[in-house]
Amino acid sequence: MAIKKFGQIDGADVFEITLRLPSAFTAKVITWGAVLRDLIVPFRDKSQTVVLGLNSLEDYVAYSPHFGAIPGRFANRIGNASFDIGGHTFHVTPNKNSKHCLHGGPMGFSKRVWSLGETTESSVELHLDSADGDMGFPGNAKITCVYRLLPPMTLQIELFAQTDAPTPMNLTHHSYFNLDGSSDARNHHLMMNAPFYTPTDADLIPTGEILAVAGGSYDFTSMRPVKNAAGALYDTNFVIASLVSPEIGMAHQATLKSAQNGLTMEVYSDQPGLQFYDGAKVNVPVEGLNGAKYGAHAGLCFEPQNFPDAPNKRHFPNSILRKGERYSHKMQYRFA
Repeated sequence: MAIKKFGQIDGADVFEITLRLPSAFTAKVITWGAVLRDLIVPFRDKSQTVVLGLNSLEDYVAYSPHFGAIPGRFANRIGNASFDIGGHTFHVTPNKNSKHCLHGGPMGFSKRVWSLGETTESSVELHLDSADGDMGFPGNAKITCVYRLLPPMTLQIELFAQTDAPTPMNLTHHSYFNLDGSSDARNHHLMMNAPFYTPTDADLIPTGEILAVAGGSYDFTSMRPVKNAAGALYDTNFVIASLVSPEIGMAHQATLKSAQNGLTMEVYSDQPGLQFYDGAKVNVPVEGLNGAKYGAHAGLCFEPQNFPDAPNKRHFPNSILRKGERYSHKMQYRFA
C-alpha cells in the first residue's frame, strides 16, 4: 500500500492510495469522489488496465463522466428532482440543463473530497459527511466506502450509510470497464441474470412498468455481443432474478467477456437492480490511462443499485433510509 498526494481542490488535499496483492492485482483509489482511478489485472505474463481513468485531478474535475466514482446521495435519477416522505414534498437540486436529479445533483458525492480512514496493503476505507439540506436531501448522513482486493483477482466494494432523518439512499460504483483496451467495448460479450427491465421515458425516468426482456434487444439472459443489429443503446436498469447466496450475501448479476483476449469479469451484488450503461455519450478531450483516447463506447458501466426513481415509485424496492437503520451494499467485480 502506498499513499501520495494527487492534487488539491478548494484548499483540500486529494490523495491517491495504491492497493496491491502479491499477484500484482492492483487498484488505485483517489479521495476525490472515492474514485477508482485504475485497476490492473495480471494477465498472460502482462498486465491489463480494465477501467477508464484520467491522469490528473484537474482532468477529473473538468471532464470525468463519473469515472470510477461513488455517486450519491441517490445514484441514478429522481424524476422532477422531488419526492415525498411522510406527506412532505422535498425538492432536491436538479442537474445542469435538466429538471431531474442525477447521481445526487450537480455536487453529489462523486464530486466531493472524502476523508481517508483505515488502510492496509489491500484495502482502504473512505468517509464522507453529508449535512441536512445537502443538495436538498433531508437528514445528516454519514457515508463509508471500503475498497478491498481479495485473492486471486476480486475487487470488493462495501458501502454503508446512516442518517438522523428519513432520506433516500442509493449508493453504487460507477467504473467504466474495458477488458482489452479496444476503442469500442460493445464488442465484448455480455450475460445478465435479468429477465426483466424498467423502461423509461425520453428523459430516462422509469415509467413504472417492469417488462420482460425475452426475445428483444434487452435480452442478455445468454451470452451475446453488446453491439447488436438493431443499433440499440443502453442506459437501463435491469431487474436481477438470481437469488442472494447466504454463503456470500450476494447474487451473480452479470458476466462480461472480451472476445479479443478472453478476459472475463463477473459482477456480484446484494442489490435488486443493475444499471447497464454502454458509454454512448463518453467524449473526453484529454488522454486517459496509458495514453488512451476515450470516445463513445470506450467503456461499459455496471452499477449494482436500487431502481431509478424508487422514491417516487411505491411498487419499486424501498429506498428510504431512516434513523436507527444502516444502509449496506456489498458488490464484487471478479476477474478470470
